[in-house]
Amino acid sequence: MSDLAGKTAVVTGAGSGIGQAAVRLFAARGARVAGLDVDAESGKRTVAHLDDAIFVRADVSRAVDVEEAIRTVGEAFGRIDILFNVVGISGRRWGDGPAAECTEEAWDRVMLINLKSVFLCCKFVIPRMVESGGGAIVNLSSVLGLVGGDEDFATHAYAASKGGIISFTKGIASYYSKQGIRANVLCPGLIATGMSERAQSDDRIRGRLADLQPLTGDFGTADDVAKAALWLASDDAAFVTGAVIPVDGGWTAR
Repeated sequence: MSDLAGKTAVVTGAGSGIGQAAVRLFAARGARVAGLDVDAESGKRTVAHLDDAIFVRADVSRAVDVEEAIRTVGEAFGRIDILFNVVGISGRRWGDGPAAECTEEAWDRVMLINLKSVFLCCKFVIPRMVESGGGAIVNLSSVLGLVGGDEDFATHAYAASKGGIISFTKGIASYYSKQGIRANVLCPGLIATGMSERAQSDDRIRGRLADLQPLTGDFGTADDVAKAALWLASDDAAFVTGAVIPVDGGWTAR
C-alpha cells in the first residue's frame, strides 16, 4: 500500500480520466494535491470534497500558464515532491493519421499539447524539486510510443509525441539522478476514458481486445494507470528511475 503522506503532488489533466483518478487516489493516500486542467469546471469537480487538494486552471502547453500555476502550488503547499504529467490528446479530428496523410495542423497541435506540455511542466517543477532535495516525475506515454500501430491505430503524430516523452524522460532520469530526482514513464494500452470513446464504440476494435490486451480481453481503467503512477511516485519505487512500464494488459508483451 504505497503511501504519499507528507508529499505534495501536481497532476495535469486533472479534470477527467486518468488525471482525475490520480488526483483522487493520491489524495486518498495522504498527499497534498494540486490538479491542473484547462477546463475549470471539471477540474473543480475533481478536487471537491478532497482534503488538502486545490485546483489551478492552466493551459499546460503555454509557458506563462505553467510558470504561474507552479508558483501558485508552491505558495499553497511550500514544496513539490511529485509531478504526474497526464495531459494528452488524439489528433484525429485535425487530421492525424499515417505519415503521408497526417496534416501539418495535426502534427503541430499534437506535439504542442502532448509533448511540449510535458517539457514545460518539468522545466518549471524540476528547480523546485532540486531545492527540496529531490522528487518523482511520472510521465504518461502510450503503447504507441513503443510499438507501431496497424490500420486501427495509425496516428503517427500521436505515436511520435509519445515516443518523444519516453526519450525526454530518460534524459531527465539520467541528468538529474544525482540531485535526487527520479523520472519514469507509463505506457497505457486501451483505457476506458473519454479519449478512447472512438475505440470503445467500435465493435471491430472491441472484437480485437482478446488479442490486443489478452490479460483481460477488455479495456483497462483509469484507476489501473493511476495505481501504477502511485507506486512510481512513492518511496516504494525509490530505486526506480528511467523505467518505461507498460500498463496494457499484455499488448506489448507479444
